[in-house]
Amino acid sequence: MRVHREALDIKTDDTRHHTTTAKMPAKRRCQPASVPVLKQSGNECFKNGQYGEAASFYTQAVTLLQKSGTNSPEELSVLLSNRAACFLKEGNCTDCVKDCTASLELVPFGVKPLLRRAAAYEALERYRLAYVDYKTVLQLDCTIKAAHDGTNRMTQALTEQDGPSWREKLPPIPTISLSDRERLAEAGAKAQGDRISTAQQNGTTAKVDRVPSAEAVKRAQALKEEGNAFVKKGEHKAAVEKYTESIELNPKEVTTYTNRALCHLSLKKYQEAKKDSAEALKLDPGNVKALYRRAQAHKELKDYKACVADLNALLKTEPKNVTALKLLHDVRKIQK
Repeated sequence: MRVHREALDIKTDDTRHHTTTAKMPAKRRCQPASVPVLKQSGNECFKNGQYGEAASFYTQAVTLLQKSGTNSPEELSVLLSNRAACFLKEGNCTDCVKDCTASLELVPFGVKPLLRRAAAYEALERYRLAYVDYKTVLQLDCTIKAAHDGTNRMTQALTEQDGPSWREKLPPIPTISLSDRERLAEAGAKAQGDRISTAQQNGTTAKVDRVPSAEAVKRAQALKEEGNAFVKKGEHKAAVEKYTESIELNPKEVTTYTNRALCHLSLKKYQEAKKDSAEALKLDPGNVKALYRRAQAHKELKDYKACVADLNALLKTEPKNVTALKLLHDVRKIQK
């Protein structure tokens, strides 16, 4: 199966070591060898398409950092991820996997090493492992198109390879704890602040999506759980209020939208259910629950063509989904 590496959107500020020493860019030759200088030299080579030289600089930086005895797992993790990007560009997928795995052992749930390892697994035709990595990325950030595209490709490949029961043969997909989510949210907020500060210093404007704070993510999760408790009691109106408060704090949590859509359906507020499902699908275009709930809303609004379109999209991902097949059958009967 052909790998779509362009979907990775590999950045040059991140990334086998070669036996020869790479030539330092001219403007940096006068500077003493240090981890930041070597990393920046690697970034410049990567930007210019000199992946072998970039990998050599990253290797030198890794060696220097390890020899220094400095306990900096975050910095080492980035260097290994950067070098993995070089390997991936050169088609050395085995070493890419090794570096990404080492990077993730130092700092779990890094989006870039997960995406790079997924692409390498895909190239090696290890589709189950690639699927797990792509799905893990979507737990971290459901707006990443490369992860959605990769998941869709792996779904198709695994269906062809293992048949309808392909999900039963998957390794377990890691569950990301609330503490990990908080850590990642804090890191994202810091990165956003750094980008805005740099843009202000350069006299430019940075358009950056708002990243909720760790405290906001924690509170949003608690509100969502309160909403879930109300749903179990059949108190859908109260649940909607809790979900709405949760979304205000963290507007990037897909399940809060799909949960609120379910409540709107129960309250016969079909336009609102359709809107919430659409918001969820903006974040996660292949989300099965969002497609099903929007299809339900379309049916009640008598937009049968749109209902069928959503159900067909859902069944491409889960062709044996019984509830979707039943709804499709019912709508087909109405259309006749």
